[in-house]
Amino acid sequence: MSRVFVPLDTSARALGADKVAAAIAAEARKRGAAVDIVRNGSRGLVWLEPLVEVEAGGRRLAYGPVAPRDVAALFDAGFLDGGAHALALGPTEEIPWLAGQQRLTFARVGLGDPLSLDDYAAGGGWRGLKNALALPAAAIVAEISASGLRGRGGAAFPAGTKWETVRQAGDGQKYVVCNADEGDSGTLSDRMLREGDPYCLIEGMAIAGLAVGATQGYVYLRSEYPQAARILAAAIGRAREAGWLGADIVGSGRAFDIELRIGAGAYICGEETALLESLEGRRGIVRAKPPLPALAGLFGRPTVVNNVITLATAPLILERGGAFYHGHGSGRSRGTLPFQLAGNVRRGGLVEKAFGVTLNELLHDFGGGTLSGRPIRAVQVGGPLGAWIPPAQFDVPLDYERYGEIDAMLGHGGIVVFDDRVDMRRMARFAMEFCAEESCGKCTPCRIGSTRGVELIDRLAAAGGAGHGERLALLESLCDTLLHGSACGLGGMTPYPVLSALRHFPEDFGIASQGHTP
Repeated sequence: MSRVFVPLDTSARALGADKVAAAIAAEARKRGAAVDIVRNGSRGLVWLEPLVEVEAGGRRLAYGPVAPRDVAALFDAGFLDGGAHALALGPTEEIPWLAGQQRLTFARVGLGDPLSLDDYAAGGGWRGLKNALALPAAAIVAEISASGLRGRGGAAFPAGTKWETVRQAGDGQKYVVCNADEGDSGTLSDRMLREGDPYCLIEGMAIAGLAVGATQGYVYLRSEYPQAARILAAAIGRAREAGWLGADIVGSGRAFDIELRIGAGAYICGEETALLESLEGRRGIVRAKPPLPALAGLFGRPTVVNNVITLATAPLILERGGAFYHGHGSGRSRGTLPFQLAGNVRRGGLVEKAFGVTLNELLHDFGGGTLSGRPIRAVQVGGPLGAWIPPAQFDVPLDYERYGEIDAMLGHGGIVVFDDRVDMRRMARFAMEFCAEESCGKCTPCRIGSTRGVELIDRLAAAGGAGHGERLALLESLCDTLLHGSACGLGGMTPYPVLSALRHFPEDFGIASQGHTP
């Protein structure tokens, strides 16, 4: 029987993967061909979705992008045996996009049925958890610290330090909370992992629980991800039935369980304390810090709050050791980050690379330039509140410290590309408008300042150059207030896209001749 792989990932389904799978099944029945259709996760080559793979000659061979109308011709060409066709891409692992990556956290994504416990174990699953079960809690935390793993949700706080703080926070109930809200534009890594390798996240949360003494975990997932919710809920149930979750993890006498909670889609709930408020059944409003969630988090108890990629990296570290993971990266930025290429780019998708790669490599070697064929003018890195990066800075290594030196941030690894037609004044205005729309309203700088920012930028546009100096000074003062006076990162990061647009693209504000540099 031939095995054919058709992704069930949301991106692939949006591009017609379900119809392609149905067409393959119907054509196989028509021809009397024995075919086992496996709905796998996405490999992350979004521009080639739906990407269909077949097992032939001991290899996985790829065809894509496949539409239902292509299926009959694929059968005619003998694609079940690796036959030549215009859509043939050769062995999947040899596609340059994949061959040039360093897949660590995403090593299993796309290989098999995301809900198959057998597939997960065959790919090395549960080895990290088994090792963790044999170690004292302090030794687990030591491996995470030695790896150099930092929070992949954007804050980049050392995971080992956070875990150690919770571990030492006395006895009693503790929690592990997975921030799966992923609301940044141009990002898909959390969703892609949840849909393609959910047991990896489950395993990572269990390891965190063992490390800090927590027996209960929660996954906070935004409502816009129904496919991820279905897959993750099923995976949690199957893991519990198999003994990997529950009161006695695989006979170890150690307990840890997970509950899935669905949020209502508020961007502010990606901030850890607003997320905790929402989990407790209240409106998502930022809490004052201190106390830190590590000491007084969910229901007032010590809580680890990490994002999906942070927790999903823990199994690899416990399996292969902190030194192995630390061996990738640059400077203080260790390991890999799943960069996500979106916007006006020819080849969009997910690229996992060690820190130190540059935008030039990602945009051209992987992305292939713009889809429009026009020059790249600006790239926003780090989500809707990330700084705008001009071509002159495309060779700055992507790591936390180097980007901090240019007043930018990596955030969640989202990279959104714009060609030379983009209006940077409009982009700066959008940042202020976005902040005003998504603010929880708790602090004045964010709630009021963002609205005043929209008004100021509109006045700059309407003035046609008159009185720019005074208005620019006021806008910069407003950004300084947002940066240093906001209660959380929503207001605190809004100045990044505004000031970087002014700095690098002053002509769009009608001030190039004045030589103004904020």
